[in-house]
Amino acid sequence: MGQPEQAESNGQVVVDGEPSADTDRPAAVATEDVLAEPAPGGTDDGPVGPVRTWRTRGDYLALALVVVGVLVAGLLVWVSSDARNTTTQTGSDQFTPLQPVTVLPPSLGELWRAPSAATQVPVHLDSVVVTGDGGEVLGRDALTGDVRWRYSRNWPLCTVSTAWGRVFALYRKDTNCSELTTLEAASGKRGAQRNGDAALDTRLLNEGSHVLATGETYFEVYRRDDLVRSLEYGTLRAIVNSGKQPRPGCQYGSFAVTGGKAAVVERCYHQDPSDRITVLKPNPEKSDEPQVISTALIGAKGARVVAVTANRVAVAVPGKLVVFDAETGGLIQEYPVEVSAQELAGDPPGRVVSTMTSTAAVYWFTGSRTVALSLADLNPLWTTESQGPGTTLAGRALIPVKDALKVVDQVTGEEIGRVPVDRGGYTGPVLMGTEGPVVLEQRGDTLVALR
Repeated sequence: MGQPEQAESNGQVVVDGEPSADTDRPAAVATEDVLAEPAPGGTDDGPVGPVRTWRTRGDYLALALVVVGVLVAGLLVWVSSDARNTTTQTGSDQFTPLQPVTVLPPSLGELWRAPSAATQVPVHLDSVVVTGDGGEVLGRDALTGDVRWRYSRNWPLCTVSTAWGRVFALYRKDTNCSELTTLEAASGKRGAQRNGDAALDTRLLNEGSHVLATGETYFEVYRRDDLVRSLEYGTLRAIVNSGKQPRPGCQYGSFAVTGGKAAVVERCYHQDPSDRITVLKPNPEKSDEPQVISTALIGAKGARVVAVTANRVAVAVPGKLVVFDAETGGLIQEYPVEVSAQELAGDPPGRVVSTMTSTAAVYWFTGSRTVALSLADLNPLWTTESQGPGTTLAGRALIPVKDALKVVDQVTGEEIGRVPVDRGGYTGPVLMGTEGPVVLEQRGDTLVALR
């Protein structure tokens, strides 16, 4: 039987010549656009199943596990984070400067004392005395010892120092002293920070525009404005430019700095018959390409660099002080001094000789004596027995001796008098400083304030 014919007439669908029953609805025009894009979801891929919803017990269990995992991970990060393990208590940035005294006191009594193993010399600035012990740095009122501010971390301190009106706190993390933080002296507010590669027994030396971190086989220098590393010297952990270090594989015995210069005693016995004194720029064009200003063989082993100025560098060897030209490395003069081979045995603590610089001289502590050196040419001016390099007060030099402070004329070394000091039987080295009328003594791991 044939299929019925369909036709379209006057808007109606006609089947076998008869109008369809649906005559009230306009007929749909059967057209097809083969170029048109298919409507979204309009493709027929087969039967559509039931819509999946996230409302089953398994869904909620999986979601709970994800949330718990995120919370645990976040907690672990927080517990081990630097912020979690750092305590900062700041104080007022206002302070009243302590006026220097013009007359020496007839006696000095103890004002206060505090443990401070991380300060090898008294650290003081803006009427604040800073102590460092364990992982805690404290800014104290110089007169009372009261704590003005506090900064602590869960790592041990390597050393605490000052530069450019700020406190430098260097912490040990893992195998080296790598975490350096600067703090405002008056308030303890945190400033610039950096990560470095300093040695465990490092000291920080302020050159004026740079800070040098000492080390036995490697040392580095940070510049003032942002603590970016400006010099790497020695055995580098990651060598970028090979062949740029002047004498790789050497050891470094002692350091001294001045504006624009860093002096170091090098021991390169694989190529040199004696110790070597080298003067470097703290800020070469590239940090891992050192610029040597001068270098010279000292002619002896076990030497220590005592001081460096704009044009001189003084090196101690048994029985004498040898002065070189800092620009050329040429020998200028040798001076006899009372310093024995036993006193120069090994390296000084932190690889820094104990010195104090005033407007009149550099005071060098040999281990048994204080030797005053001229600022002009580093020649010895006078020598006196002592327990440390000393400090200045009211225009005089105060030299620590047994149970007293010896008052000495800075130029001639003449003893003017003595101020009794009760140190309770302590007989070790005494490193000193003054903040206004307060005399500070670092006695081993303890800082003592006197007035």
